[in-house]
Amino acid sequence: QVQLVESGGGLVQAGGSLRLSCAASGIFRVNAMGWYRQAPGKARELVADVTGDGNTNYADSVKGRFTISRDNAKNTVYLQMNSLKPEDTGVYYCKAVRVFTYWGQGTQVTVSS
Repeated sequence: QVQLVESGGGLVQAGGSLRLSCAASGIFRVNAMGWYRQAPGKARELVADVTGDGNTNYADSVKGRFTISRDNAKNTVYLQMNSLKPEDTGVYYCKAVRVFTYWGQGTQVTVSS
């Protein structure tokens, strides 16, 4: 059974930092891994993703502030979020792709002004 377990969300003031982690189990040789977020009343959107060979892609709104990385040996993807803004608030979901697409349960990130 494939499981994606996210951690690291929380409440932070604007300008602060958080680091999200997502560990995938029950799946091997994961291709792309990434982070999406969903704000209240809005559609889920891509934040950043990374391919198996390390190529990264970021939403324009987070470029220069967020960094995605992965540890293939641990099947884990990270999202370092710096200079957080209130508009970064939302539920952050981890995604992993290996033939099928798998999602984590989400972790709440709240940035206060």
